[in-house]
Amino acid sequence: MSADRLPEPGDPALEADEPHRDVQRVMADRETLRPLPLHRIGARGVRLLARFGTWLQDADPPAVATADFEIPGPAGDIPVRRYRPSGTGPFPTVVYFHGGGFVLGDLDTHDLLCRHLTVRSDCEVVSADYRLAPEHPFPAAVEDARAAVEWTANDPPELHGDGQLAVAGDSAGGNLAAVTSLLAAENDGPAIDHQLLVYPAVAMGRDYPSVRDHTGYVLEAADMEWFEDCYFGSELTLRNPCADPMQACDLSGLPPATVVTAGFDPLRDGGLAYAQRLDDAGVPVRVRNYPDMVHGFLGMLSDSEDVDTAHGAVVELAGDLRNALDVA
Repeated sequence: MSADRLPEPGDPALEADEPHRDVQRVMADRETLRPLPLHRIGARGVRLLARFGTWLQDADPPAVATADFEIPGPAGDIPVRRYRPSGTGPFPTVVYFHGGGFVLGDLDTHDLLCRHLTVRSDCEVVSADYRLAPEHPFPAAVEDARAAVEWTANDPPELHGDGQLAVAGDSAGGNLAAVTSLLAAENDGPAIDHQLLVYPAVAMGRDYPSVRDHTGYVLEAADMEWFEDCYFGSELTLRNPCADPMQACDLSGLPPATVVTAGFDPLRDGGLAYAQRLDDAGVPVRVRNYPDMVHGFLGMLSDSEDVDTAHGAVVELAGDLRNALDVA
């Protein structure tokens, strides 16, 4: 259990007076590239916008050895990308699930983040794609995420793992990392040593202060509702712990967690509430809150955006992984 009292949802100390000026600049630049709200553009349109964003990535990103391949999934092959740090290995392995509201995102949208995480953590990162809504609503993403974790845990020849395993993800991917941890604990494996939940989409549909006060920073209310409709379909689905792990009756036995939140993120208080549930269940948990950041800030790493706090956060989160996975 955490040594210090965890921050509570709605605590004024969680947020600065306003988002950092660098983040405001990035949000303004991004707004010029998005002529309409996401829910009006539609799934295919927002995916094209996300693809355009990958063209703006660094021309010279952190150099790590990568390999793209496909692994067996419950409804067809799942694309994955392996990132290997320098050194001879073997390495601890981190399975990473991208964000995007369960509707957009792929291996390329989160390539830069995974590269930075690999270099800083000295872990082998496996970025796993998954089927997207609305074409493939819940539980398709969970099924694919679980298959990716189980494949990785079986020490396949494509990897050079040392037997230690963590799961990680941001936003929707944070949800999937939490859910796969829950499923592993309930089904006697595979053994997961740490879960890194970056502004996770958990404790959905609750009227937290962060939802009331900060919807509009990156995430519009109508867009959030659209993402939920595309993936969850109905409020009944949200009662399923595999859709929202906050609904689980028992969280004991889950792996230690790092929960990342941002001061101006509508999802902030849901992440904090889930961290408190973990703590109450005796799960070691660390909360890292960034008071002047917004949802998605960890992706602001490219030369064109280059938010210092994002780079610093990657270093800190990689340090959490190193400590949890006994990286020398």
